[in-house]
Amino acid sequence: MTTTKELRELYSALNRADLPDRNISSVYCGDLLSHVMGSAPEGAAWVTVMSNVNVIAVASLTDVACVVIAEGGAPDDDAIAKADEHGVLIFKGSGRVFETALEIYERIHV
Repeated sequence: MTTTKELRELYSALNRADLPDRNISSVYCGDLLSHVMGSAPEGAAWVTVMSNVNVIAVASLTDVACVVIAEGGAPDDDAIAKADEHGVLIFKGSGRVFETALEIYERIHV
């Protein structure tokens, strides 16, 4: 199993550094927020290209371990502030969604 602390070695964290370290149990990919809300497993690293404040709400509701915004996307200041408020760790990845998810998956299943 890998942790959010270990993901800091791979990706840039975009919000508070003092958020607690969480175990990552799986990887989930999705951009349709209503589907993610009903399907993302608790403790997953959610990989998406979406970066608006609604992503933070869904991440908080599903209790994912973190959100990795792939393909170089980045949330605005409002989304980052909301992530800090709700304790949602956001990372920025430069790779495509599949590549990013595979990279995390391989760390989980070493």
